[in-house]
Amino acid sequence: MPASEIFIQATETDPDVIAQGAVREAHERLRSGLAEVTAAQPGTGPAQPRSAELVDFCLHEVRRYLGTADRDLYAPASGDDETRLLVNALRVGAAALDAQIDELTAADPVDAARFGVMIAATLDVHLRIEESVLLPALAGLPDVDPLLLAADLRAYLAGQQVEQPTVIDVRKIARGGRHPRVFASYARLAPGEAFILVNSHDPKPLRREFEAIHRGAFSWDYLQTGPEVWRVRIGRIAADA
Repeated sequence: MPASEIFIQATETDPDVIAQGAVREAHERLRSGLAEVTAAQPGTGPAQPRSAELVDFCLHEVRRYLGTADRDLYAPASGDDETRLLVNALRVGAAALDAQIDELTAADPVDAARFGVMIAATLDVHLRIEESVLLPALAGLPDVDPLLLAADLRAYLAGQQVEQPTVIDVRKIARGGRHPRVFASYARLAPGEAFILVNSHDPKPLRREFEAIHRGAFSWDYLQTGPEVWRVRIGRIAADA
């Protein structure tokens, strides 16, 4: 086993612990940011909310997190029988938050304070479910690469855009991390999207795993079949295909 794959379970070297830390850091950023922009401005007589700052935070920070969570946390769990209903519930909650943000943007400053409190309360419950229910479930799913998840959330925290790779060359990835990386990338695909897998041999074992986990939901097209390099286009089949 490569040194980079050696870790002590449930310690700071455990990839699941690293991913959990990244998620909780993102959550704390949202909670503290909302607390700051919903606090009353001091020294102005009656309490006046920072309505412009609140709207800006919700439009950009909260919505950006919801998009990141849908791609990195919900998508990998959406295809598993045991977590599909949980993901559906979280997506309903995210849609409710999105609707509250729409109402916030149209509200006057007084109503904005009320919507700010509602959004903060709704989001707090939403994040608690992610932490206490979804994160433990993700740890056992083959579609989840915890180190990739952590890297994507660190990119979110840094304000960077995460791009879906179009080519995954697994020859550059340590053996134990190859299949998890491929499944994690597949989980982030929208219906109709695909990526190209590059390998030094025919990835038949990987295809058998896809058949077992995602039967009927993926496409597998050989673009090059050796002798030294294999290229396979792996896609998520559109619902109306």
